[in-house]
Amino acid sequence: MTIAVIYGGTREKGNTETLTEKAVQGLELEKIYLKDYSIQPIEDLRHSPEGFKNVNDDYNSIIDRILEHDILIFSTPIYWYSMSGIMKNFIDRWSQTLRDSKYPDFKNKMSEKKAYVIAVGGDEPSLKGLPLIQQFQHIFNFIGISFDGYILGNGNRPDDILQDKDALFAASQLREKFIISD
Repeated sequence: MTIAVIYGGTREKGNTETLTEKAVQGLELEKIYLKDYSIQPIEDLRHSPEGFKNVNDDYNSIIDRILEHDILIFSTPIYWYSMSGIMKNFIDRWSQTLRDSKYPDFKNKMSEKKAYVIAVGGDEPSLKGLPLIQQFQHIFNFIGISFDGYILGNGNRPDDILQDKDALFAASQLREKFIISD
């Protein structure tokens, strides 16, 4: 079992990253910080005769890396009741990959994976974060990924997440699940 964490936050050591680190502490995994890469927005050319254009950015290198793993953890702050912009931008590009001849088995390979979501927000995330979880559920259903769990944490200012005992407990439980599965 191999794990990749896809971090969608822009604040270094932010609440979402802190909670995610609690869930994966001591595990062997690959960390991908989307903020460290250039990922261009999708230009939707699905219905044009030429189709999608090749984009000169870092997106394909990230896809190549996540395809190597069995478990994907999507770690994102809750921004305006949804995932972060860089996380959404990354996932939007999957539309292009689904039609890219360099990735003929993209959907099949992704359907072999398990996914988890860890998200932190400051405005009643246990309730108002649920549409974000539903959004991920729809994305995973479409692509065929098994959605195996999520954690919603409460935090706004730096280190607020350390006061959310329920989220910290859920992170420890997820970590134990990974240890037992390994």
